[in-house]
Amino acid sequence: MNRAVLFLAAATLAAPAVAATYSAKPVATPSSAKIIGKDISWTLNGDSYRGSTEASRPLVLCQDLAKRAGTLESFVADGKALTAEQLGKCNAFAKGGAPAELAKAN
Repeated sequence: MNRAVLFLAAATLAAPAVAATYSAKPVATPSSAKIIGKDISWTLNGDSYRGSTEASRPLVLCQDLAKRAGTLESFVADGKALTAEQLGKCNAFAKGGAPAELAKAN
């Protein structure tokens, strides 16, 4: 019995991390078919970027993509869309936009 419990515990701890899938739709027409971001590689599929990674910080990944691709219309992590508030925080980092700290000061 103890061996079975130890084996099960070891197998659970040794299980590989499952990659999360992400998709994002830029407001503007994408100019690049591939973007190499922080911990993820984005590939253009139709009018949206798609990627997967074991990193589990959707807002950070969204902000990084917004820096590279511009304002995003939507961002989905494992089938769950960011809220309007989260998407606003993401787009504060959008390419060509003013840094969030400066925008708040003015």
